[in-house]
Amino acid sequence: MFITPAYAQGAGGGADFLVSLLPIVLMFVIFYFLLFRPQQQRMKQHREMIANLKRNDNVVLSGGILGKITKVIDDNEVEVEVAADTRVRVIRSTIAEVRVRGEPVKEGS
Repeated sequence: MFITPAYAQGAGGGADFLVSLLPIVLMFVIFYFLLFRPQQQRMKQHREMIANLKRNDNVVLSGGILGKITKVIDDNEVEVEVAADTRVRVIRSTIAEVRVRGEPVKEGS
C-alpha cells in the first residue's frame, strides 16, 4: 500500500540483468574469434617454422636483415651469414620468415 514506484520496479529484475549482460558476453566472443584465435594460430605457425630451420635456409631476421643459415648451433641459436664471410649468431625467435631461394620480392610489402 505504501510501496514507492522505484522500489516496486526493482523487484524481480533477474532477467533484466541477464539481458544487459548478453552484449558484453557477445563482445568477448567476437574478440576471441577476430583477435585472440588468429594470433594464437600465427604464433603456432611461427614456432613450427623456427623448429624446422636447417642449414642453407634463406631467412629474414626481425630487423629486416637477409641472410643464410650456415650452422644450427643449438635449440636457441643459429649462425647466419649476412654478407660474404660475415657470420652472426642469432636467437631463433628473431627469425621472422624463411624464404625459398629465388623467391621474388612481394609487391606492396
